[in-house]
Amino acid sequence: MDLGSLYQDVILEHNRSPRNWGELAPPSQRADGRNPMCGDEVTVWLTIDNDRVAEVSFVGTGCAISKASASMMTQAVKGKTRAEAEQVFAQFHAMVTGRHANPADDPVLGKLKVFSGVARFPARVKCASLAWHAMKEALDAQP
Repeated sequence: MDLGSLYQDVILEHNRSPRNWGELAPPSQRADGRNPMCGDEVTVWLTIDNDRVAEVSFVGTGCAISKASASMMTQAVKGKTRAEAEQVFAQFHAMVTGRHANPADDPVLGKLKVFSGVARFPARVKCASLAWHAMKEALDAQP
């Protein structure tokens, strides 16, 4: 299967059945993200325990790329330390903005590599990174 087909399959699956969907009660922190260009909105909740992302969830409205990226983001950062979650954020952001030298060989990205093609579509970068920025904001707000 080529990366384009895999990308479409993964996006559609996570759009139909997003992982970690719903509000956390009680979260340690939450952050909201909004893309004024297209109207996508997301809220991300984190529960931090001993500097580790113990729980993460989201809700939002928007395109399939936005929802799928948020769903996969929750899977990618859950269980990670704050530093590890920030590293995944940095690598993902570099990949979708076209600044990552070789995402295919980056073990930090794992399944997130399916979003590597987003860099070719600048208008979609915000869709793919919206939940990630909200997650990073929530991490940064932690004491």
